Amino acid sequence: MEQRLQFDRDLLRRYDVSGPRYTSYPTAPQFHEDFDDQSYAAAARASNEVPNPKPLSVYMHVPFCSNVCFYCACNKIVTANYRHAEEYLEHVFREIAMQSELFDDNRRVEQLHLGGGTPNYLRDEDIARLVQNLREHFNLEESDKREFSIEIDPRDFHLESVSRLAELGFNRMSVGVQDLNSTVQKAVNREQSPELCRSIIEEGRRYGFRSTNVDLIYGLPKQTAESFEQTLDEIIDIRPERLAIYNYAHLPHLFKIQKQIKEDDLPGPEEKLTLFGRTIEKLTDAGYVFIGMDHFALPEDELAKSQKQGTLHRNFQGYSTRADCDLIALGSTSIGKIGPTYSQNLREPEDYKERIANGRLAVFRGLELSAEDLLRREVIIELMCHSQLQFAEVEKKHGIDFKDHFAAEIERLEPLVDDGLVDINSERIQVLPRGRLMLRHVAMAFDAYLEREATQGKRYSKVL
Repeated sequence: MEQRLQFDRDLLRRYDVSGPRYTSYPTAPQFHEDFDDQSYAAAARASNEVPNPKPLSVYMHVPFCSNVCFYCACNKIVTANYRHAEEYLEHVFREIAMQSELFDDNRRVEQLHLGGGTPNYLRDEDIARLVQNLREHFNLEESDKREFSIEIDPRDFHLESVSRLAELGFNRMSVGVQDLNSTVQKAVNREQSPELCRSIIEEGRRYGFRSTNVDLIYGLPKQTAESFEQTLDEIIDIRPERLAIYNYAHLPHLFKIQKQIKEDDLPGPEEKLTLFGRTIEKLTDAGYVFIGMDHFALPEDELAKSQKQGTLHRNFQGYSTRADCDLIALGSTSIGKIGPTYSQNLREPEDYKERIANGRLAVFRGLELSAEDLLRREVIIELMCHSQLQFAEVEKKHGIDFKDHFAAEIERLEPLVDDGLVDINSERIQVLPRGRLMLRHVAMAFDAYLEREATQGKRYSKVL
């Protein structure tokens, strides 16, 4: 696969539209409440009966935060009352027990991810209780094959916690940095020193964390090309194995806390393009490989290796090295993927707890994918992960003639072909270096629901 990137400012201006991130296909707006907890339980049991049942991945959502960040669009509860977290955990433990009854004991949990919110809002002893509870109910992978990760807010983290997490089996972390400039940090109410971020990452390496991701955001208030370049220089010097560089979407009508941000303080469209361009230039010059969309990794990291080997996947946590896992979702708002289905838990923690207390799984909506959904999902994932698609492989698996089945979609891609973003011949679709920043545009051509969602007023973030 072509690894190079080309940054074309004029082209990016023309293609700066809104669209899905394709952490799933079909996307979440297609989920419906006819797919309920009973539907989910049936799908989970059925996943044990297929030839060579898939290993398992577990995602748990921790909705609590000690402080509010003004840019945040996550599902969260800002509270200093830790009792809320204790009560929430007790219900998660009940959910774990109910979920474990649906899956055969020989299906090993190879991946575990704690997200939020702020997972390290939980005390060390409660994270230990959580992992112990999972070990009692599921067959957790104990070898180096495991991938156990946790998202970390440096402001609420103590260095001694790193060794405790390592003892529990965690070997990956994602550190939320966003920006290291003090003026920007004050503007978004997230103040943390560069020294603190560095010490957490270095301590993780000392205790065997084999991969660390750092999240950054461009387009924040008070941010300039010069200030963000300094942040990038400091982060590159720390040399995290992975980087996720997100575009800030200012949507105060959807996320009230964003009203705390003054629109006049936000960089304009041209300056955001400059921020984006300089980010790409600095990271590629520093040896990072572009994975896709907003993700970069060092060549020796498993994410880059997985891309090179053609095994890269995309799920609700973004790009993943494991394409062959069924994903179990725990906690409020979590989304899972079992067999040909998606499911989502109740969003509000109080609703979630009430459902669990009544002895029912918290799934309130989901989707069973049709054969056409599965076909289009495969096409979109291949393009999003590998920037190319071989027709013969899809035709053999799904029993179609690709160019006949997707004639309208190929026609839809013609403007991208004319602009030198995509090349299409009799055997494959190839995203060219000029088009690798527009992977979502290419995927959107194959989204059968997108036009209907637009008429329903569904709004997505900007593609760039």
